Amino acid sequence: MRVDARHTTLWASVALALCVAAAPGCARPSASDRAQSLVRQHREEEAVAFLRKDLAAHPDDVPARRLLVRLLGYTGDMPGARAETEELARRLGPDDPTPYLELGHALELGHRYDEALEAYDQAAAAAPSSPAGPREGGMRTARWGEVEEARPRLEEAVKRGANDAETWHALGLVRLHLGDAEGADAAYRTGATVNPSSPECWLGLATVAVSRGDASGALAAYDRLLVLRPRFAAAELGRAWALAKLGRKEEAGRALDHAEELGAPTVNVAKQRAALAAPGP
Repeated sequence: MRVDARHTTLWASVALALCVAAAPGCARPSASDRAQSLVRQHREEEAVAFLRKDLAAHPDDVPARRLLVRLLGYTGDMPGARAETEELARRLGPDDPTPYLELGHALELGHRYDEALEAYDQAAAAAPSSPAGPREGGMRTARWGEVEEARPRLEEAVKRGANDAETWHALGLVRLHLGDAEGADAAYRTGATVNPSSPECWLGLATVAVSRGDASGALAAYDRLLVLRPRFAAAELGRAWALAKLGRKEEAGRALDHAEELGAPTVNVAKQRAALAAPGP
């Protein structure tokens, strides 16, 4: 497995735990809030000690224990992270995937990616009705570029009920990389239906349409994308390609002008202009 694509900074992986830990509406900072402050000062060891002290007094502080698991992974104390995972599992019960998800994040922070994936799979096995485990494993492997590993996990996640645009977009991307344009199109369409404001899914639909030579489908997707991201030069450039393929040369020319104004790469604009100026068959 590729390690370079998997490098995860402290804040990339700990941020979720910090957000979960925050207690909105509380005047007094929580233990996790205080630990977060220490981490921001690069005082991770002090943050670990502070969380341990808090948990000795408040053993049911689940957000603090979740954060502690990740921080122990970051500081290299994997035995400690595993011990806290076991304690978290004891308190949350055998059917909760949370402890193994946190262990996976801790292992990632320690750059132990194969073991992290095993932890996400363990989360999937611990809670067979929850999409959390396969979704996390699928999203991670998709980001790592390991599409063969990602596909079955993401498909299991949606089978279990995951129904957010991010998951559908990742599944569409994975399917497209595996040569399944039809499956990718279905995933992107579902994601766009779930969240019509998701530009990623509309971009995915445009990409699939271009790969199929479907100019009408590409134009429709690019139009929707530009409603959401009016200054997205690449989308305007794609729109120009689709208009040219449909024989709407004047509109294609105007789209190229706009793409250039938005900062589209000069070489790409020039290529499309040349193709547009070339005599037809």
